[in-house]
Amino acid sequence: MEGNVTVQTNELFLKKKKEMQKERRILFIRRFLSNKMAVIGSIILTFLGLTAILAPVLTSFTPYEMVAANRLQPPSAEHWFGTDNFGRDIFSRVLYGSQVSLAVGLSVALATSIIGMVVGLLAAYYRLLDHILMRICDGLMAFPAILLAIAIVAVLGPHPVNVVIALTVVKSPEVARVVRSAALVIKEQTYIEALKAQGASAMRIIFMHITPNTVSPLIIQVTYVFAIAIIIEAALSFLGAGIPAPHPSWGNILYDGKTVIFSAWWMTIFPGICIILAVLGLNLFGDGLRDLLDPHTNKANK
Repeated sequence: MEGNVTVQTNELFLKKKKEMQKERRILFIRRFLSNKMAVIGSIILTFLGLTAILAPVLTSFTPYEMVAANRLQPPSAEHWFGTDNFGRDIFSRVLYGSQVSLAVGLSVALATSIIGMVVGLLAAYYRLLDHILMRICDGLMAFPAILLAIAIVAVLGPHPVNVVIALTVVKSPEVARVVRSAALVIKEQTYIEALKAQGASAMRIIFMHITPNTVSPLIIQVTYVFAIAIIIEAALSFLGAGIPAPHPSWGNILYDGKTVIFSAWWMTIFPGICIILAVLGLNLFGDGLRDLLDPHTNKANK
């Protein structure tokens, strides 16, 4: 009899827990949809992501197809964004370039989130590692981001993977500092002291109890890193130190158009608009997430 009562109690508890989780998800979706910045940012990012994925369907030209007779043609019904100085279709190159630029930005955001989280958590929990790791981060942050990225790419060579490595090295210290500051607050909470008294291991405390409480500021910071990575990659490619030709990216399309900027404006306008849209969408999305995930911001707004 007692066993049946216990089973029923557990079933009711699990049912109630699932209902509460469902209500929380519905409440979060409603709050997200009511946040104009997050919605607009997500629409822009979804649009750019879909155009990148559907590039082979949206254009009948390849980004490498050169037709000398069609060089520097203005936008028309055949070439929507015009052609470049090699007769290549700019619309096709912009779409395929979005695959490269967004892939680089996403890869940098993921890599910096993993490295920054591990470094930040270890620095917050271990005092000795804090002095070592944070001094390394301070040293990396002392250099201007674009100059340090150029130096690393110059050593490794112009390649998309090397660009990701360079930008990850440049931006990881910032993410590590954000995670560290959030983890230091959580580390001083009473329940963390209770876990230590109960004999919980350091790794369990760090990754099971501190890490979940640093996810919100980490996600917000990663959206910022994503946007900055797109800008720096475009700057590197524009300077000739990023994605090597003839592979298209928004940056090296701008690089090709800088010599004919007054006679063939379309070579710089359209990839520039894409960069602006991507950065704007990421910033709006990040600001919206900050309002949703940061309780202090919500209270201030109220």
